[in-house]
Order: sequence, then structure tokens, then C-alpha cells
Amino acid sequence: IDYTGTEPSSPCNKCLNVSWDSTPPCTCTINFTLEHSFESNVFMYYGLSNFYQNHRRYVKSRDDSQLNGDNSSLLNPSKECEPYRTNEDKPIAPCGAIANSMFNDTLELYRIDNDTRTPITLIKKGIAWWTDKNVKFRNPTGDGNNLTALFQGTTKPINWPKPVYMLDSEPDNNGFINEDFIVWMRTAALPTFRKLYRLIERKNNLQPTLQAGKYSLDIAYNYPVHSFDGRKRMILSTISWMGGKNPFLGIAYITVGSICFFLGVVLLIIHHKYGNRNTSADIPN
Repeated sequence: IDYTGTEPSSPCNKCLNVSWDSTPPCTCTINFTLEHSFESNVFMYYGLSNFYQNHRRYVKSRDDSQLNGDNSSLLNPSKECEPYRTNEDKPIAPCGAIANSMFNDTLELYRIDNDTRTPITLIKKGIAWWTDKNVKFRNPTGDGNNLTALFQGTTKPINWPKPVYMLDSEPDNNGFINEDFIVWMRTAALPTFRKLYRLIERKNNLQPTLQAGKYSLDIAYNYPVHSFDGRKRMILSTISWMGGKNPFLGIAYITVGSICFFLGVVLLIIHHKYGNRNTSADIPN
């Protein structure tokens, strides 16, 4: 579901020129229909296009020691984070361009049945890699578990509406270990990418996770993409024993395999045609 809003008829067109810190946020609703039921667990992604997270300076603009909870790096971030290292003479936590551009749209899904909207439960935990959540990202340490005190002396990224210790109300999903933040910090290799946003778990084996029918997507539109001709979309996907429904890897493997097979046949023909020649330097009598 593309909700960029570039088309005048789109419900999100009114939000097209939104800024990072719009208060209150611009909201829009897009209705859509699922033609087929989703039987197993459903993965909800947000997708961005024309966003080059693979730019060299962008990829380097972070401080892994700071993100790992090192107290000295918290107050003295790496110079790689420039120009998002400090703001108003205070160190930024988390510093760098990657964190500063974190995706911050809010998506809510509803099922429509006889004009009644029923919210779909979206699970926000379990979306990040285990190694990221438990090894690479840690909150600063100190006396007590009060994140407000632990981040004392730092300031929020310039484009963020609130500091990192207010990303979530649950202590095990707040600060540097917030899973939405962790997912965003794993940069994408291509300019068109998707990142896992929420999980929809199957509760009843007798009923599909998402039945075919009418749904609506409520969007708190905070993330501006129009300035760089980007696109935003919401993706619902499921997986089977073969993995997700993404044709890229399959196409890549078939293409490379076909090229290798073709080259193998060509080299085999060359070998049989020219490989049996007498290479001896002796002159026959």
C-alpha cells in the first residue's frame, strides 16, 4: 500500500509536505481490500524508495561504542558522527546521520466488518535480530535503571521530537535497545528497501491471521520523503517453509546460474575444438 500521497486523489496528499516535528502530526487513512486470506503469521513492513542508506558517509555516521552503552562515548561521541555529533554544546545520543533520519511514521491496522472497525493487534517486540538486541545495542550503565538520569547531559537528535529514553514506556524496549531503533540502524544495501515494523501473530488455528475482506490503515504521517522524490509504502507479507515471497534472490540465482552454465558450455566447446592440438615444439621428420 503506497501512502506517499503524491497523487492529488490520495487521502495522504494533505500530508505531503509535512515536517519532522509537525505538532500535531498529520493523519490520514487508506482503505484497501485483501483478496486472499493470510493463513500464518503476518509480517508488517514499511518500505522506502530512493533512500540511499548505502552512501559511504551515511553508513559511517554512527558511534558503535556509544550504542553499546559505553559511558565515555555517550558524552564524547565519535567524530564520524559530524555534523550530528553535538547540538547546543551537548553530545547527541544517539549521534550520527543514521539515527537522526530514523523512520517515525506510526501505522495502525483495522479490519472493517459491517462498517465496524476492529483493531488488529500489532506486536512491536521480536522484530530485531537477537544479536543486535542483546549484544550490539545496550543502554548506558550506572546507579539504578532510570534512563532519564543515565542520559543526563546529552540531547536528542536534531530531527527527533523526543529523546531516546522516551521511545517506549516499557523499560526493556526503551533507549538504545528500542527495537524500532535497532531495525532502522541496520542499514540497507539498496535504495529501495523494506524494514520490519510489526508482527501479527496467528491466535486461532481454525481461523486465518488476516481474513480476506476490507481493511483500513491509519497513518500518523511524520516522515518527509517528497523533498528527495522518495516513496513510502506499507507491506503485509507472510512466509512459508521456503521463506518470504521476495523474487529478487530467486531471479539473481537463476540469472547467475544461467550465465555460468552458458560460459561452461562455451569453454567446453573451445576445449574440445582446440585442446587436442599438438603443442610439441619438435619439428617432425
